[in-house]
Amino acid sequence: MRTNVYLPASTDAVETAKERATRLAVRGVVGAGLAAALAVAMAGTASAQPVSDGESTDAHVEVTSSIVLSDLTPSFLLSGIPGSIPEKEGAVTFKVETNNTAGYAVTVQSKTATMAGTAGNLNTIPIGALSVKETAGAVNVTNAAYKTVTTSAQQVHTQATKSAVGGDGLSNDYKVVIPFVNSDTYTATLDYVATTL
Repeated sequence: MRTNVYLPASTDAVETAKERATRLAVRGVVGAGLAAALAVAMAGTASAQPVSDGESTDAHVEVTSSIVLSDLTPSFLLSGIPGSIPEKEGAVTFKVETNNTAGYAVTVQSKTATMAGTAGNLNTIPIGALSVKETAGAVNVTNAAYKTVTTSAQQVHTQATKSAVGGDGLSNDYKVVIPFVNSDTYTATLDYVATTL
């Protein structure tokens, strides 16, 4: 018959977690690595707490004013006999795109005071014989009456708002009073300029 003897717990009799793990490892109950892990787990370890610090910055985006005149008709032709006044609706088309909230204006002016013929032809047509206006029915028409083209800037469009995305499509009509000159093709170069207001 087997008798179990129970001894009261005392300070000397209580094994520490580390001692128990070591004893079990020696007896082959657990491997050394596992014994070490058990010892750490049973004894408990203190883990480092993360710390942080920070500040803030403001992101600023400055958008500047821009304006682009594009898709200008490269040339147009008015044809007639001396004394006639040929006219062409929508002779010149173009686009203006701007983000300027105050709007923009478009002007046109001739580089020369006369329209010259081809080589050998001494006849000319004064640039004042040519007139321009905005095409009726266009958006924001502000210059619906013909005005004489000169070597000074003549306003052909203005508006107090920015353009549509992709640009405003604009159009000008032209007419000319043909004087008694030689039959020929007479030419002058016209400069279009778009300016923010």
